[in-house]
Amino acid sequence: MSERRRSAELVARARQVMPGGVNSPVRSFAAVGGEPLFFQRGAGSRIYDVDGNEYVDCVCSWGPLILGHAHPRVVERVQRVVKDGTTFGACIEAEVELAELVTQAVPGIDTLRLVNSGTEAVMSAIRLARAYTGRQDVIKFEGCYHGHSDGLLARAGSGVATLGLPDSPGVPEGYTAHTLLAPYNDLDAVRRIAAERADSIAAIIVEPVAGNMGVVPPEEGFLESLRHVATQIGALLIFDEVITGFRLGWGGAQERYGVTPDLTTLGKIIGGGFPVGAYGGKRDIMDMVAPSGPVYQAGTLSGNPVAVAAGLEALRVLSEPGTYEYLERAGESLELALAQAASQAGTRTSIGRVGSMLTLFFAPQRPRDYASAQAADTEAYGRFFRAMLREGVYLAPSQFEAIFVSTAHTEEDVQLIAQAAAAALARGR
Repeated sequence: MSERRRSAELVARARQVMPGGVNSPVRSFAAVGGEPLFFQRGAGSRIYDVDGNEYVDCVCSWGPLILGHAHPRVVERVQRVVKDGTTFGACIEAEVELAELVTQAVPGIDTLRLVNSGTEAVMSAIRLARAYTGRQDVIKFEGCYHGHSDGLLARAGSGVATLGLPDSPGVPEGYTAHTLLAPYNDLDAVRRIAAERADSIAAIIVEPVAGNMGVVPPEEGFLESLRHVATQIGALLIFDEVITGFRLGWGGAQERYGVTPDLTTLGKIIGGGFPVGAYGGKRDIMDMVAPSGPVYQAGTLSGNPVAVAAGLEALRVLSEPGTYEYLERAGESLELALAQAASQAGTRTSIGRVGSMLTLFFAPQRPRDYASAQAADTEAYGRFFRAMLREGVYLAPSQFEAIFVSTAHTEEDVQLIAQAAAAALARGR
């Protein structure tokens, strides 16, 4: 592996013109040590930095690239569409086709609104839930990240957890006053809050599989009980499936677990590698969104023809028989290989996995909530991350993120990752 001189030069330049030299905090490598990499291209399961080094990519742009980098069908579709224009700020046929495909696939979505990011989707869904119920409070779970909107940066996961930042500097207290916190997987806490504030709760929002404190699966009965509590108190249940949507199955986590929310937020995969988001749900709720109803939300680039084209083609590839079975097998194979590598090295680790997303925690017991996830040894993870990078494997530069498997990852890739992990863990003893 060659020296990363070009990346180092770009880091120095970037720090002169961007906060921390990055456009998203976790890219800074602050939590794992070392300097951030600058990448130039990707192909299939591989990613290449500006110094020509090749890595097996386990980040997949934080989840969207479920088909791997530069899938030929997605690239061809984008190249064809972009020749006719990049944006119109007006209606196009493809956005209708994408909406039709998503509503057919996801059980909880009758109609939807396309937006430009997961953060925007969640902001809009919360506003809609408050308007529909006439209430203000929202229950969220510690360690679940729902974007960087003011009211939801309370005990958030993702980069907030990674960098150890305070919950909401710059956010007036009033913005989070209506955010009610409960530990993930703690039904007693949810029931207690619901009993105390039943008449004021507009929504319960949850990542059905937590992916921003590392991968933490829902315990048996957790999602079903949230559905029951929400219905009982007249609140809406919102599933944030920005990560899990179209990753854990064709119908997302709600199909996998058999629990249907009132509203769903999507992003990442439905854009095929381009910025996109969506929120949708039951028709009577969504009919409150302007221009059908009084809840205003708009976006100049919503339904952008390039992003919509990429998303459509990606979903069509995903819909082909055997795709999710392959992803499930690949995820399981990687979990077993990493567990074996850790065992052979005598390292105290655990793995959280659902389908094709997983996290190797440097903790002896698999976390069940934010507190137990934060007990993981982040310094050990940092050493592991740097060692894996030297072995040619690119992991998320944070203990509190996921490894994502794509259809481009082969069994050979899995074995290469496992061999690299064995070497990295052996050096860390």
